[in-house]
Amino acid sequence: MTESILLISGTSSGIGLATAVAAARHGFTVVATMRDLGKASALQAAADAAGVTLDLQPLDVTSPASIEACLDHVRSTYGRLDALLNNAGSGHLGTVELESVDDVRAVMEVNFFGVVAVTKAALPLLRESRGRVVTVSSVGGVVGQPFNEAYCAAKFAVEGFMESLTPVAATVGVAVSVIEPGAVTTEFVASVQAQEAPAVAGTPYEGALNAYLARTAAAFDPAAAQTPEGVADVIVETLTAAEPPARVQTSEAARRFAGVKLADLDGAHVQAVTRHWVTGA
Repeated sequence: MTESILLISGTSSGIGLATAVAAARHGFTVVATMRDLGKASALQAAADAAGVTLDLQPLDVTSPASIEACLDHVRSTYGRLDALLNNAGSGHLGTVELESVDDVRAVMEVNFFGVVAVTKAALPLLRESRGRVVTVSSVGGVVGQPFNEAYCAAKFAVEGFMESLTPVAATVGVAVSVIEPGAVTTEFVASVQAQEAPAVAGTPYEGALNAYLARTAAAFDPAAAQTPEGVADVIVETLTAAEPPARVQTSEAARRFAGVKLADLDGAHVQAVTRHWVTGA
């Protein structure tokens, strides 16, 4: 798929940044997007260091006008689109008693409805090229995790949407895949915890949250977690596979964790695992 046109959302950091650079090195023409181009310095530096050129464009996945403008740019500049990588997303830490329904809706808007809107806008071009849609989900889209109620709900929705779309899109020549990373060494988790954990302080849930944060810090330690570049390599493999799988875990740890749910018909195994995250026992 060299010289194919790839549109990626959410490339200012982490997995999106690493994948934009890796895909460009592989030969893709990459339209690398983010909500605020003022945050493009890290991506541009990584592209320069790798000796690749990216087409940097603004894209707010919650804005219909922004989505339309981005797809118009792709259409007018390249005349085609071969692949879409839905990567933009936002984290959220909390529990329902302590947050508003609007907080939950905001998480769904970015992580689910943003994916739906960009996919819908891209499909006419992808049908023409017989291309593919690849969406970064999470093992949190398979296994519900404490204090991630809204985030996991959004990722569960993404998984259900894409799993249902896959056979339909295949009838018009479009392949659909979801990518399920486990713990990844990005700034994502640390920034979410720093911003949102204080809302739980002094509440009946504080002890459980502290236990969860201690467990999560260990899981995301650089010695244990996967790098964004490791995830990017798996994504590029999926983008270039002759017959891409519908569901792809990015590491052995992610495969084991997703397998907990996929083989757990009554939910007992999942609850046995995650209960310890909030008790510290």
